[in-house]
Amino acid sequence: MINILIADDHSIVRLGMKQIICSLPGAMLVTEARTFDEAIFLMEAQNFDLMILDINMPGGNNRQMIDAVKLRQPGIRTLVFSAYDEILYALNYIQAGADGYIEKNSPDEEFRIAINAVLKGEKYISRAVRDLLIGKFTGQQERSNNPFSVLSPREIEVMNLLTKGLPLIKIAEILHLQLTTVSTYKTRIFEKVGVKNVIALIEKAQMYQVATH
Repeated sequence: MINILIADDHSIVRLGMKQIICSLPGAMLVTEARTFDEAIFLMEAQNFDLMILDINMPGGNNRQMIDAVKLRQPGIRTLVFSAYDEILYALNYIQAGADGYIEKNSPDEEFRIAINAVLKGEKYISRAVRDLLIGKFTGQQERSNNPFSVLSPREIEVMNLLTKGLPLIKIAEILHLQLTTVSTYKTRIFEKVGVKNVIALIEKAQMYQVATH
């Protein structure tokens, strides 16, 4: 019997994950927690083989969640599943001690692969993240995989000023553009790069080793 704990504050997400787990071969016992505090309480009462953990839920939303889990059950396997962009967050959580990271919008089959891999003692990240990391550390990162490569020269100018923390009105003044034009550039940059705010833009630029001036 494999004991699995799902920690997520959305019932529909827990239900979907439970259905995926129950479709796997072997006997699975699934326990659910709606908050991180509830998950910790359950871990203090019984042992689990695997914890599937949302990293943005009541009671916890940072890397220290992994420390709290491992402190109580050092041998437990942890698979982080989150709506957060894996390109930005997967490596951080793996370094913090998680055994795998998968986005919530991944196909069911990828969840099955991830769960099986982690249960077998392997680390799991998606192929896209693996390719990015290999490229980063070998210096052979493909231009086609770099979202920043599609930015126009003007968009790069706006991005560089955004990453300095300048407000749109100041950027418009520096580049001699209308405020609405700068706002449009900002929207296009976020869409092309796949981020929702400047902090994520900076983190992604660092991941892809894009120099901002």
